[in-house]
Amino acid sequence: MAYRKRLTSLVLLDSLIVSTAIFIASWIVYPYMDVLHWDALIISSIALLIFHQLFAFKYKLYHKVWAYASVGELVAIVNAVTFSIVSAGIVQFLINDFILYTRALFVTWLLHIILIGGSRFIWRVYRDRYIKNTTNQKRTLIVGAGSAGAMIARQLINECNRAELNPVAFVDDDAAKQKMQLYNLPVAGAVKDIPRVVQLLNIEHIVIAIPSLGNGELHNIIVTCNKTNAKVQMIPKIEDLMTGKLSVSHLKNVEVEDLLGREPVKLDINKISEYVTGKTVMVTGAGGSIGSEICRQIMSFTPGKIILVGHGEFSIYTIDIELRQKFGNRDIEIVPIIADVQDRGRIFDIVEKHQPEIIYHAAAHKHVPLMEDNPHEAVKNNIIGTKNVAEAADAYRVNKFVMVSTDKAVNPTNVMGATKRVAEMVVQELAQRSRTTDFVAVRFGNVLGSRGSVIPLFKKQIEQGGPVTVTHPDMTRYFMTIPEASRLVIQAGTLARGGEIFVLDMGEPVKIVNLARNLIKLSGYTEDEIPIEFSGIRPGEKMYEELLGEDEVYPDQVYEKIYVGKKIEVEAGLILNLIDQFEGYSPECLKEELMKIVYKEKTLLAAK
Repeated sequence: MAYRKRLTSLVLLDSLIVSTAIFIASWIVYPYMDVLHWDALIISSIALLIFHQLFAFKYKLYHKVWAYASVGELVAIVNAVTFSIVSAGIVQFLINDFILYTRALFVTWLLHIILIGGSRFIWRVYRDRYIKNTTNQKRTLIVGAGSAGAMIARQLINECNRAELNPVAFVDDDAAKQKMQLYNLPVAGAVKDIPRVVQLLNIEHIVIAIPSLGNGELHNIIVTCNKTNAKVQMIPKIEDLMTGKLSVSHLKNVEVEDLLGREPVKLDINKISEYVTGKTVMVTGAGGSIGSEICRQIMSFTPGKIILVGHGEFSIYTIDIELRQKFGNRDIEIVPIIADVQDRGRIFDIVEKHQPEIIYHAAAHKHVPLMEDNPHEAVKNNIIGTKNVAEAADAYRVNKFVMVSTDKAVNPTNVMGATKRVAEMVVQELAQRSRTTDFVAVRFGNVLGSRGSVIPLFKKQIEQGGPVTVTHPDMTRYFMTIPEASRLVIQAGTLARGGEIFVLDMGEPVKIVNLARNLIKLSGYTEDEIPIEFSGIRPGEKMYEELLGEDEVYPDQVYEKIYVGKKIEVEAGLILNLIDQFEGYSPECLKEELMKIVYKEKTLLAAK
C-alpha cells in the first residue's frame, strides 16, 4: 500500500477508535446511569482525538512497518495512548475543576491499547499464520540460543517470504535454556544432540550462531554437524561483527580453514605499529598469495611507503589497485614495480632508489613437482634471487630483512625444499657478517588456498564432478591460513636480532585425505557422488613434513606459538661454488650438489 493511502487509513481508523472509545467505556462502567454528562463526554472525546494524533506523530505510530511489529512498537502505542488519556483528564479538570468519569477514562485507556494495538498487530499475526509460505524453504537448526541465534531466528521469521531458510529449533549447551522456547522455537538439545535433532526434525540446514567461538570449539561443532547430511553455515566471527565489516545476517559457508582446530597466532599490535608505521617497506613477490597478504596486513599499520615488487605484470597491477581502493584514504605512497629478483642490477637499483627500511622477501618458486623437473630455474629464483635481494639489503643498510621459507626446507628430499634451505643458509651467512641489517627467515607449512596448494585443486576437481585425487591415504601436512602465515612473517620482523629461523607451532599435522573428505562434505556432496582416488606419491614428495629438525630448535617459545631455530655457521664457499657452476650441471647432478650442501650443513650442526 502506498504511503499516503496507508497514512490516511490509519489516521481514520485511529480517529474512529479514539472518538467512540470513551462513550463505550462510559456505557461499560455506568450501564445503569440514566443521565450522562454528554457535554463532558463530547469535550473529552475531542480532546482525546487531538491529543492522540499529536502523540501518535510524536511516537511515529504512522511510520512503522507493522508487519514486523514487536515489543518496541507496543511500547510506542502504550506511550501515545497513556499521554493522550492523561492530557484529556487534565482538560476535564481545567474545565470542570474535577476529573469526570475517572473509571471510564481508565477503561478508555484499556480500549485504546487493545483496539489500536490490535489493529496493528493483527496484520503481523495474519501474515505469520496465513501468508508465510515454507514450501520451498529449508528446515533450519540454529546452533546457539544466545543473542546472535535470536537475531538470526527473528530475521528469518520476519523475512518469511524471501528467506530460503525456515528456522524450526535451536540447540545450545546452556542447561538453563534446555526445553525452553525462543520465538516459539524449542531448544531441542545440546550440541552433542545435533545428529538426533536433525533426524527427528528433518533438518536440511544448520546455522552456527555463536560469533565468539574459538577455532577449537568451532572445529568440534562442525565435526558434529558433519555427521549429518545437512548443509552447514555460520555467522561471521566476532572481530568482523565488532568492526562493522559484517552483520549477523551475513551467513557464510564453513571453510576448510575453520576445521584446523586451533587458534590463530595473535599479533603484538604495539610492537608491529612501532616497527612498521611511517616506514618504507618493500615486498618481493608482492603479487603472490603470501606476498599480497603481507601487503594487506602491512597497510593496516600505515607505513609511509610500500614498494610492490613482482615479476608478474597482472598480479602486481591487481594488488596495486586493491590496496589503493581499500586504503586510499590513508596517506601511504604505493609504488608498484615490475622486476625479477634474478636481475641483480635491477634489484640493487630499486633498493638504492627507494631506501626501504624493511624488506619482506616472498618471491620464490614453490611447486614441488615443477621444480623437480626444472632445478636450474629453482636455483636461479630461490637461491640467486634471494642472494640478490639480501645483498642489496645489506649494501643499502636496510634495517630488517625477512625471508619467507617453508617446512620443505627441513631434511629436504626435493629440489624446491633444498633450494629454500640453501636460501636460508644465504640469509644466515649474511646475518653473521652484516653490521647494519637483521636477517631472518620464517618457516611454516602448507598455506590453505595459496596458488598451487591442494585446496584450489580439490575445489576445481569437485566443481568438475570428481574424482578428487590424493597422493597417498597416509600423507600428512601442517596447514595454516594465508593471513596466519602473513602475520607470522610480520611478527618475526619485530623479534629479529639476526640469523634466526622462526617457526610457528602449527598444531597437529592434518591428513590430506581427511582434508579432501571435509571439502567434499562442505561442498554439499558425499564420497559416493565425488569419489577420492589415490594417485601415488610424486617425485620428491615426503610422506610427512617437519618444521624444524630435533637438533635445530630451542625448546622454549620466543613468542606465543613461535619457536626459534639455532644459529649455525654456514660455509659460504660451497654456495658460491654452486652458483658459479650450476648452469653446467645436468638436472640430476644439480640435485646431488644441492643435497651435498644441505646435508653437509646438517652434519656440521650434528657435530656441535
